[in-house]
Amino acid sequence: QVQLVESGGGLVQPGGSLRLSCAASGSIASIFNMGWYRQAPGNDRELVADITSGGSTNYADSVKGRFTISRDNARRTVYLQMNSLKPEDTAVYFCHATGRRSDYDLPPFNSWGQGTQVTVSS
Repeated sequence: QVQLVESGGGLVQPGGSLRLSCAASGSIASIFNMGWYRQAPGNDRELVADITSGGSTNYADSVKGRFTISRDNARRTVYLQMNSLKPEDTAVYFCHATGRRSDYDLPPFNSWGQGTQVTVSS
């Protein structure tokens, strides 16, 4: 089993900052991509940002210049630094990761965290 545990969500005023963290644990041999998605009420889940094992990043247009994704491979952790937050950033943020399990007989994993709420409001 592979588990992803997020932390760092909360309530923040417009223009404020938050930092999300997501730690992976379990029978993991290697992690390929890690990323953050979000889902607001009534909307589909959408990609916010992702990062490869080599550090290449990809961002949704709506967050470019405001959010920064990074990862610590040794700690199996991905971070999302969110600055200049707007009310439209309000959503549940989900961590996602793909990779290879320790038991190579098993298929690669494709795992999601439980989600953390981010609310931007005055």
